[in-house]
Amino acid sequence: MRIYTRTGDQGETSLVYGERVPKNHLRVEAYGTCDEVNAVIGVATSTIDQGLSWSIQERKTFVECMKNIQTLLFHVGAELSTPKGKEVAWPLIQEHIDQLESTIDQWEQTLSPLTQFILPNGHPTGATLHHARTIVRRAERIVVGLKDEVNPLVLVFLNRLSDLLFVAARYVNKFSAYEELGFEKA
Repeated sequence: MRIYTRTGDQGETSLVYGERVPKNHLRVEAYGTCDEVNAVIGVATSTIDQGLSWSIQERKTFVECMKNIQTLLFHVGAELSTPKGKEVAWPLIQEHIDQLESTIDQWEQTLSPLTQFILPNGHPTGATLHHARTIVRRAERIVVGLKDEVNPLVLVFLNRLSDLLFVAARYVNKFSAYEELGFEKA
């Protein structure tokens, strides 16, 4: 199978079920931004063996969580690329959001309480997760423009995912030599 099809050479692409839309359609912007998040999470995961002092089990659990999130982002992409009224091949369900919330709760229990805003930095994995979080927020803003056309769980999922990535960045940084830096008025 060839990777190129030439069908998008004039600035259009196909949604699920074949409907053609411009490549700057909100749906395409939304699922493209989720794809960007997915790639950045991949970059973050690729740096976890660089100077983090966590156990093999903590590392394994973290990698599995990131892999699960990357898979769930394909579910979000399926939701966003399927026209309103059509069956979604990989639907997003409440259980997916519950999984995110459970992970947030588990990791937050291990972290010191926040007393101020923190700067998005730290270990390369943590800093990259902060980057991914900001991209999720962009995806969320785009999806707001589609909210009457997509599963309402998409917005909930993206909102919760940005929370999880914030906590994940803090969680990773806890195992690094980097100190969490608070915001200070300039």
